Amino acid sequence: MKVKLPKLFEDRMKELLKDEYEAYLECFEARHYGGLRVNTLKVSPKEYEELSPIELKRVPFIKNGYYYSENEQPAKHPYYFAGLYYLQEPSAMTPASLLPVKPGDKVLDLCAAPGGKSTELAAKLKGKGLLVANDISNSRAKALLKNIELFGVRNAVVVSEAPGKLEETFTGYFDKILVDAPCSGEGMFRKSPAIMKNWEQYGVEYYNNLQKEIILSAVSMLKPGGYLLYSTCTFSPEENEGTLKFLLEQAPDMELVPAIPEPFLTNEEFDKLSEEDKERLEQMKQDSLVSYEGFDFGKPSWIEDGSDELKHGLRLWPHHIVGEGHFVALLHKKKEAELKTFVPYTASEKEQKLLSEEAKEFLSHISMDIDMKRIMVRDDRVYLLPEGIVDIKGLRTLRSGLYLGEMKKNRFEPSQSLANALTMEEYDNVYNMSADDEDVIRYLKCESIEIKKPCKDGWVLICVDGYPLGFGKYSKGNFKNKYLPGWRLM
Repeated sequence: MKVKLPKLFEDRMKELLKDEYEAYLECFEARHYGGLRVNTLKVSPKEYEELSPIELKRVPFIKNGYYYSENEQPAKHPYYFAGLYYLQEPSAMTPASLLPVKPGDKVLDLCAAPGGKSTELAAKLKGKGLLVANDISNSRAKALLKNIELFGVRNAVVVSEAPGKLEETFTGYFDKILVDAPCSGEGMFRKSPAIMKNWEQYGVEYYNNLQKEIILSAVSMLKPGGYLLYSTCTFSPEENEGTLKFLLEQAPDMELVPAIPEPFLTNEEFDKLSEEDKERLEQMKQDSLVSYEGFDFGKPSWIEDGSDELKHGLRLWPHHIVGEGHFVALLHKKKEAELKTFVPYTASEKEQKLLSEEAKEFLSHISMDIDMKRIMVRDDRVYLLPEGIVDIKGLRTLRSGLYLGEMKKNRFEPSQSLANALTMEEYDNVYNMSADDEDVIRYLKCESIEIKKPCKDGWVLICVDGYPLGFGKYSKGNFKNKYLPGWRLM
């Protein structure tokens, strides 16, 4: 299909790309591939390769990323509903993969919807620490919440606030922050030509102003010694090198550091890096499963008075890799200020007493670690707060940690999010089916199924090939499907 690009965009790309412009144009005619990222909270890439019903090809620059043919429909497969993978454009997998998150970190995804990057950040935390996933749009934040719960994330808080409002609670709080900033979307023109109308309406300057405001708020929420990853899906120098130049001028305690091993990094430049950065880059060099071949670097010369430091940015071009366009830059906050002390939120004895006996009885059947001091009851709904979370009263919150279920008169109903967060081994009443069992699809469509193996009366965790899908209620041979209707397979 021949795509007609905006004339102003064409002219500028010719100027920036020069001899490469024709190769860039040719990529608009190239075949598109879908992207699938394995959820390492639940399954390893190798294990999923053995399970996968569709043909996969590895994304070379993402350890748990795969291409699949667009003729396939992985969103219709039971493994999708078990949260074994997220469908994501391959180049968009890059930002979360390059933010050096470790288990136990406190992490913020500032512009998080629909959740592709948040779910990978949560997987890197491995259930330890805290993820705060935020999106200013409440409707988009609802999609973000669903994806986090589908992925089985136990330690996330989902909020919907302007960055400036978050600063009031979280100044100097986070170890790692990802800012996938709103942008003019030039890197998505090939995949979604409709974006070009938005580009013509708003242009580059509108988004550049937003980015500057957002990234300054993000820096204020970052701990001294912490890392911030800035990304866009645009090629625009103003929105990439230009925004970084602005930040470095406004925040002298921030510095750009290599996100990946750089072929042009001199020994002298390497020696000036922190020990943490040296170790990170050396480990990346030794990782034979990942290749960054085709990645381009930042262009200081593309903006006025651009410093040499800007070369550490990364550009992904669709004519260099199998994927769309992206820009990524990793920044470090120098350890020049004292760390702030935060008091974690813990439930009072009065709050703990709000938990019903029915809820306690149900939770006794679960072997996952539940710290009762982190149990919060709000309007008869029971939540397990992430470790280290502070009091977030006053923030527009969609989810405060893992939603366990709802207390009702003389009973407790476990939640869909709890089912997705469990492993099959963590619950004592399980009904497991194979993916090719027709009852799996019936269950996901909220229809009746026949329980063909003995189960105890009460709540049953329904699984597919050992991975939980949701709950059902079993009594004297009768089964009631409790799969969440809003998630049902259509």
